[in-house]
Amino acid sequence: MPCWRRIGLVLSLLIVASASGSALAQTYPAKPIRLILPFPPGGPSDILGRALAQKLTEQVGQTVITDNRAGAGGNLGLELTAKAPPDGYTLVLSSPLISLSPSLYSKLNYDPQKDLAPVSLVALIQNVLLVHPSVPAKNLKDLVQIARASPGKLNYGSGGVGTTTHLAPELFMSMTKTKMVHVPYKGSGLALLGLISGQVDVLVMAVPAAAAQVEAGKARALAIVSEKRATPLPKVPTAKEAGFDNFVVDIWYGILAPAGTPQNIVSRLNTEINKALASPDLRDKLLAAGIQPTGGTSEQFLSFIRSETVRFAKVIKDAGIKPE
Repeated sequence: MPCWRRIGLVLSLLIVASASGSALAQTYPAKPIRLILPFPPGGPSDILGRALAQKLTEQVGQTVITDNRAGAGGNLGLELTAKAPPDGYTLVLSSPLISLSPSLYSKLNYDPQKDLAPVSLVALIQNVLLVHPSVPAKNLKDLVQIARASPGKLNYGSGGVGTTTHLAPELFMSMTKTKMVHVPYKGSGLALLGLISGQVDVLVMAVPAAAAQVEAGKARALAIVSEKRATPLPKVPTAKEAGFDNFVVDIWYGILAPAGTPQNIVSRLNTEINKALASPDLRDKLLAAGIQPTGGTSEQFLSFIRSETVRFAKVIKDAGIKPE
């Protein structure tokens, strides 16, 4: 075949491919979309996922079906999405797990960095650092002084190895050169009960779950471990206000699609998600549950995931947590 004919054939194929991509964008979505929720029903991700799915259903004219696929610490849902066709009809609502998994697990059946395409950061839940009332610390600096005076005397609870409730205190100890003993529980709810009962001294907990215990005097809040103060605990300063600039550990959630999903579909999904998060009814519903809508571009979400992966890889390494 003459060279000019080969060039013409290649150009024709490129034009056809481009036209097909445009047609796909115009018709998407043409069927229901599955939103995988990697954790059991009833938790924050379930509340957020179902509320977002309902709003997206109203906007795009197709049903967004939530599918709870708990297992492997949340990795099952991410794996199912990573292996799904990259056509925009399977999405996943991930927690910080996608940034933590590379350092926590030696063997995964998917690559968090290569097999999933970030669509949008969706929301976050603020954390607060609590102490049992018997601990004399009134602020973070007091806590540091107490911990330094008696290394290993204080302990801290968590919802399990590798959770944000575990890694946040590890980050704090790394920043302050202090030592506390880890007491893991099977879930953050049990860890909160451990604090209230006096079994543990320190706990980093989601604000919505902690606020009632603080108001009842069963726990003392020293600092909000987020960029801004928390509405349910308006008098509690942020860690930054207390002089600890980089002590920020939120529980965040974001939507991802299988890698290879066409960019025009990712862009459409990002637009619809941000539109949904800006709607007063959804915002009010989420805020009432202690969930703060965020949003942003897919590029911003990608950059955020990468920075969180690097940040917590160091925390996990410094803490001596071995990959499973």
